[in-house]
Amino acid sequence: MSTSQQAPQVTPERFFRAANAFQLTGALKAAIELDVFTAIGEGADSPDALAKRCKADARALRILCDYLSIHEFLQKNDSHYSLAPDSAAFLDSRSPMYLGNAMKFLAGQTMIEPYFDLTTIVRRGGAAPEEQTVVENNPLWVDFARSMSGLMVLPSEMIAGILSADAGEKWKVLDIAAGHGLFGIALAKHNPNAQIYAADWAPVLEVAAENAQKAGVASRYHKIPGDAFKSDFGGDYDVVLLTNFLHHFDPPTNEGFLRKVHAALKPGGRAVTLEFVPNEDRISPPMAATFSMIMLGSTSKGDAYPFSEYQRMFRNAGFASSELRAIPPAVQSVIISKK
Repeated sequence: MSTSQQAPQVTPERFFRAANAFQLTGALKAAIELDVFTAIGEGADSPDALAKRCKADARALRILCDYLSIHEFLQKNDSHYSLAPDSAAFLDSRSPMYLGNAMKFLAGQTMIEPYFDLTTIVRRGGAAPEEQTVVENNPLWVDFARSMSGLMVLPSEMIAGILSADAGEKWKVLDIAAGHGLFGIALAKHNPNAQIYAADWAPVLEVAAENAQKAGVASRYHKIPGDAFKSDFGGDYDVVLLTNFLHHFDPPTNEGFLRKVHAALKPGGRAVTLEFVPNEDRISPPMAATFSMIMLGSTSKGDAYPFSEYQRMFRNAGFASSELRAIPPAVQSVIISKK
């Protein structure tokens, strides 16, 4: 066989990277809990300095910081560390875009444990009832509301821009599965004539109400506690927000729910969906496409749906049109569906 015909050289590197990937989750979680990124940002840039600042062992911190440098969360020069640009933006607790709190949810036991026996989940076709996140009054969603709000600041502001909230039209807005409430709150902040009706479990809505109070929009923020599938939303809404909700369910369930949303909207009203929307090949772009694995481990039939499937669901529910909007640098996409 000539050189040009030789099979490409293969190595086990990718196998070992995958087998040890849990170490990166653990390292990032530990660094956040020890406040390593903030300490380095403040100037404690050597193992000895970090040991004093973080109250931990210098050798162990050197190993941890070297590992995070290998994975480009940190940069190393001689024995000194500095923050990579994205780490400075998202992992230094002094940053307004700090995302460290999200690790409490993303790397919590409830989210990780199902993947210890993914084989069983794949054989069964989804999470067992006791493993599913979408169950009545699951306290996980209070944790989500308190931990994940930092991730949603950017997309909430971008949705407010897409909807031209600053124009100040008189709006009645329904925020379904409101969670932390940031999406409805963003519309209320930009539009002083918007009344927000937030639907979620009662304990979760307490978190949203706290955020509405902090944002100065509490007088225009109304709660609809209960199961979104059973609650009476009322009607005549100009906008319905469906943020990070539909991915939990299969298409028939979504279509039935979207009929309820359609009925709650006034003629010409808009449903605004925020989702991880992969391309039609379902393997790109990586961040949107891999979200389906989260749904496999935490729901019975949830998925990351391509836009064509969302179009079909909304059309079957009676909507006239749907439009996909990318909102970079956010990794999710917005779908605007008109009644």
